[in-house]
Amino acid sequence: MSRMAIVPVMFAFFVMGFVDLVGTATNYVKPEFNLENSQANLFTTMVFFWFLIFSVPAGVMMNKIGRRRMVLLSILVTIGAMLLPVIAYTVLAGTPRLVFIIISFALLGIGNTFMQVSLNPLLTVFVKGDQLASTLTMGQFVKAFASLFAPYIAGWAFNHYGKWWLLYVIYLVVGIVGYVLLALDRIDEPAADAGTTTIARCFKLLGDPVVLLCFLGIVAHVGVDVGVNAQAPRILMEHTDTVLSVATNATMVYFIARMIGCFVGGIALRHINTKVGLRICGVLMTLSAVSLAIFASVPSNPPVWLFWVAVALVGFGNSNVFSLFLGHALTVEPQRQNEVSGLMMMGLIGGAVFPPIMGAAADGMGQIGAVLVMAVGCVYVLVIGFAYKVLERK
Repeated sequence: MSRMAIVPVMFAFFVMGFVDLVGTATNYVKPEFNLENSQANLFTTMVFFWFLIFSVPAGVMMNKIGRRRMVLLSILVTIGAMLLPVIAYTVLAGTPRLVFIIISFALLGIGNTFMQVSLNPLLTVFVKGDQLASTLTMGQFVKAFASLFAPYIAGWAFNHYGKWWLLYVIYLVVGIVGYVLLALDRIDEPAADAGTTTIARCFKLLGDPVVLLCFLGIVAHVGVDVGVNAQAPRILMEHTDTVLSVATNATMVYFIARMIGCFVGGIALRHINTKVGLRICGVLMTLSAVSLAIFASVPSNPPVWLFWVAVALVGFGNSNVFSLFLGHALTVEPQRQNEVSGLMMMGLIGGAVFPPIMGAAADGMGQIGAVLVMAVGCVYVLVIGFAYKVLERK
């Protein structure tokens, strides 16, 4: 199989990054429809809720139709998710527009569920063993570009044309290109996992303490990722006089730091083990949570530099957590990778759990409440990193 066959697969990681535009979109939709923090954060729940429903069934389906075909299906659903807001903002207004946006978020979540379940194990066709975590991280590095560009494109379109939703038009075209590239690709996939893959067998894997802890690690990673993406601009606006178009730069800083972290991790994880990687990530993420807590606790004129440092730290620290937990889970159950992948992707429900809790905490306690909720995920990574023996087979 040609090495060029992996290029469309890595391009698909860019399409996977479309899911992160939900944070950017939420910050524009919220004022348009006069939504509360808790209401706006339900949009992220709408996206990530589907990981709970479809991750394991998607793993079962993938075992029947193959990994590449599952990725193609996921891209088609994602293309549909990009198309609906374009229709909403060109021909609709008021409540019908909001309904289309909500449906778009749902399709985005369903498509991303299918893609996360199938695209990560598809990489195992090209790389094995200890190199898997670093290759998964490079995929996350490519994904980070889509996450990074989203707030910039939306801000540019809003400032120049008053139409932030042109972001969807651009990503719609990119999604179509990604589908065509992968459809023309030829990949020699391995045979289906040993045994008969069923939903019951997938859930039974949670009885394995190592698999369970990796699952919770992914919950923590995605919860922090989506929570910061949606909440950071509001933390800045509510403690300073920063306007929305500038505050959304917090999302950009986060994804720039995450992109750098993925690039560094893609190289470093070839030379350091999972234990060291998790410890480094946990320390950086916890430092970020402490910094954000200090910033949100200062009653007036808080140190803005501390906010930006905190956003950069959590972006860099959280960048490799997903690959470390997923790669470890896939290697401890090498004969059941489709089942493990489906189960691990169900952990992305963290993106649905954390944001509404953060929003409710922010409404009730101020933004310090949202920071404390985020800190739970950061501390989990730290604890697992320094108690790494719990991830080792006895």
